[in-house]
Amino acid sequence: MVTKKQLQLFDFIKEYVSKNGVAPSFQEMQNYLGLKSKSNVHRLIGALEQQHLLHRTPKMARSVAPQDTIANDVIQIPLYGKIAAGLPIEAVANETETISVPASMTGNGQYYALLVEGDSMINAGILNGDTVIIRRANQANDGDIVVALIDGYDVTLKRLRKRASSIALEPANPAYETRIFTTDRVEIQGILSGLMRSY
Repeated sequence: MVTKKQLQLFDFIKEYVSKNGVAPSFQEMQNYLGLKSKSNVHRLIGALEQQHLLHRTPKMARSVAPQDTIANDVIQIPLYGKIAAGLPIEAVANETETISVPASMTGNGQYYALLVEGDSMINAGILNGDTVIIRRANQANDGDIVVALIDGYDVTLKRLRKRASSIALEPANPAYETRIFTTDRVEIQGILSGLMRSY
């Protein structure tokens, strides 16, 4: 999983190398990210190397660079606003803002991102503050984690459970109850494809 901080550093290095022909210094990376120490920069670079997004030449200054085969493997998708992983909140769509995500998190179809607000999906590994990557869809399989629009104005992130004449939206936190709706009250707007997290 690529975190938002890792992607932020990757984008900074890529743009800096494109403009200057050389990588930024560790001090410049630290300043750009607002980190307290260079060790945090080393840790982020190490993580990006493990994911084959960056490579560096040992014992050479400013030798960090995007992998040629991976550098273009980051795409922009719209960030629409917040989604409740708790009680439903009104959907806030902001189609002017975008974020960078690894192309590996997407496939065929259209994708968008939402900021998670709430803790009802923590046992599914989705935490408050995460950014979820959603594939647009109006149908989903039983058990999928979906973006569900309820009564035309409330949106929530829950696991879909199909029943004979109703739809259950199931949390992944025992502190919350499963909510059941008639099928005409729920519109599926997307299926969870991936998530990013800041540390």
